[in-house]
Amino acid sequence: MPTRLPPATLGIILATVAVFILQQMTGPAFTIWFALWPWGPMHTFTAGPQTFHASFHVWQLVTYGFLHGGIAHIFFNMFALFIFGGAIETAFGRNRYLFYYFACLVTAALTHLLVVYFFTGGFYPTIGASGGVFGILLAFGMLFPHQRVYLWFALPMPAWAFVAGYGVLELVFGVTGTASGIAHFAHLGGMLGGILLILFWRGKLPLKPKKRLLY
Repeated sequence: MPTRLPPATLGIILATVAVFILQQMTGPAFTIWFALWPWGPMHTFTAGPQTFHASFHVWQLVTYGFLHGGIAHIFFNMFALFIFGGAIETAFGRNRYLFYYFACLVTAALTHLLVVYFFTGGFYPTIGASGGVFGILLAFGMLFPHQRVYLWFALPMPAWAFVAGYGVLELVFGVTGTASGIAHFAHLGGMLGGILLILFWRGKLPLKPKKRLLY
């Protein structure tokens, strides 16, 4: 893996950190406007003396990925991007990597919205880069399946097993409702978008790319 972060990965990390700082410096209106809200009618609620209106807007499919719920939330997402993102950007190239990352953010958001609309219900915001990060993890497992990674910095395992295990855990947590408050199906949606895009680029889907890519 590269020892220095290539520009797109570094740019995503810096932009996400900058937005997080802005999020802390501004009032709740900033988060309400750019977080991902479920489809449906506008909801009105109060926070202290202020009244806010929240509803879904199309830009939230991307902007939610730059907001975070605290230091630990943004740290672990950006740490994963720091560890795995550079290798994927080097393999894909900058433009394709950026397209991939944001596509995973969008598929993660859409998956989460569908699950909320049809199954879980509720009206609450979703924030965090995890959908894009899980897409990066999926790509790492597919492109470097035998690369050693360390679970909890101690237990070595091949990347494919690490990624598959994470995916199974997210599915179990999502179906059983374990670890509530985490958008498990958004994580799975990021992985789904990632695998579909890589299979498309490899020419493995019925719809073929103009140029088949061998990674």
